Amino acid sequence: MNVWIAVIATGLGCYALKLGGLVTPQRVLDDPRVRRFTDLVPVALLTALIAVQALADGRALEFDGPRMAGLGAAVVALLLRAPFLVVLAVAAVVAAGLRLLL
Repeated sequence: MNVWIAVIATGLGCYALKLGGLVTPQRVLDDPRVRRFTDLVPVALLTALIAVQALADGRALEFDGPRMAGLGAAVVALLLRAPFLVVLAVAAVVAAGLRLLL
């Protein structure tokens, strides 16, 4: 029962967040502080997600060599302006190859 309460509450919260974005006046969206905030929040969230996926194993922090090498390969591919799917493929191939060898 508690799971359904969490699912329903999360759904309602997501709906309210989306509705809040739709009814926000244009003058608020044109404010430079709001614009800067909305430019930086996705970058911060994506960085946090990458850090958690790269360094966490369950509830513990763990340095995993092949995973870090895959992340490094992805960074190099991004610096070379590779398309996003190529970046993912490069990271996966490097990490999987090192896991296979080790």
